[in-house]
Amino acid sequence: MNFATTSKQIEDAYALAQERYAAIGVDTEQALATLRGVPISLHCWQGDDVLGFEEPGRGLGGGLMATGNYPGRARTVAELRSDLDIAYSIIPGNHRLNLHAMYPDTDESPARNEIEPRHFQGWADWAKENGRGIDFNPTLFSHPLAEDGFTLASYDNDIRQFWIQHCIACREIGSFFGKELGTPAMTNIWIPDGLKDTPGDRTTPRRLLKDALDQIFEKEIDPNHNRDAIECKLFGLGSESYVVGSHEFYLGYAAQNNQALCLDAGHFHPTEVISDKISACLLFVSELVLHVSRGVRWDSDHVVTFSDELQAIMQEIVRGDHLDRVHIGLDFFDASINRVAAWAIGTRNSLRALLLALLEPRESMQEIERSADFTTRLALMEELKAMPHAAVWDYHCLQQDVPVGMAFMQEIRQYEKDVLSLRD
Repeated sequence: MNFATTSKQIEDAYALAQERYAAIGVDTEQALATLRGVPISLHCWQGDDVLGFEEPGRGLGGGLMATGNYPGRARTVAELRSDLDIAYSIIPGNHRLNLHAMYPDTDESPARNEIEPRHFQGWADWAKENGRGIDFNPTLFSHPLAEDGFTLASYDNDIRQFWIQHCIACREIGSFFGKELGTPAMTNIWIPDGLKDTPGDRTTPRRLLKDALDQIFEKEIDPNHNRDAIECKLFGLGSESYVVGSHEFYLGYAAQNNQALCLDAGHFHPTEVISDKISACLLFVSELVLHVSRGVRWDSDHVVTFSDELQAIMQEIVRGDHLDRVHIGLDFFDASINRVAAWAIGTRNSLRALLLALLEPRESMQEIERSADFTTRLALMEELKAMPHAAVWDYHCLQQDVPVGMAFMQEIRQYEKDVLSLRD
């Protein structure tokens, strides 16, 4: 199958699309300029099935599961960086890395409550060399002190203090990345704490969690270097009936303490969507972090597709003029397909959906709505779906010197043949 398209074909198609959009008051050049300035934070854990590089043989835990056994999983820091470099090379734009604490770059074996910036210096050097920012996440799962399902909300004070110190250390590492790279790290806390069956006491664990967070955030850190976020969840494996860090808990804490709130697209009831929460939450919290994912029947973290909900998420960000307050990251881990392709497909889809939102005649559409002409609003929204946004996207890829259309798969297959297939 031949996926090749000539530059002239792409440019000619873009010129026609530019005219079509201009007719409805949309400046495609401005949309592309805005798109070029929006970074997506690629999640490191897609590359190795969320296993990390602390101890060989340690399995995944804390209610998380990666399914599939596609060959080529990254087993070392060097392999993971190599895979990421290929992914970034076929994604238009300059994007960030979302790094978990269980991915140190060191020959040492520090306990999680003793990790320091020096254990991640290699990541900072790599990011600086490539002009990338890094976001950070404490790892409060896949550890002996998380096996009973409780960490920051544990009744055991020693366990709770261990994880408090881990999160404090992670904030310092986030600040280190911010200083080194000249762009603040978003340090996001998610915990697996909860119960499989109906609890007899929902209140006490939440009081313990609140107290733990107060201790973690007690030290003020320059927001130019590190910004803090907290992430909710409705349920997980082993916490089907009760999750301590619920949406209501974290929304209240974030609003009260000026924290960023992280919304994961898979962390709510299947009938809920985060697109509807963005405008409401931003009235009460300073910033949002998005973990864009795709749940299928449950929080299964499938690769992001160009779905209605993905488009709605990006529309809400753009329509509400929230791009400067929303940090977009990805969160999926599919071990059933080529992992580098998963990054590329998910990130390219996210950027395409953002471009589609940027190509709306936002002011005209809102004026129509304010005049209560809902008939015209509906007609316009439907017509926008058929506008030639794909031609604008192809032109963006051409201008950014990355493969257009399916051509990126040729590079993925070559890398798979030359590198991934040689891994045991």
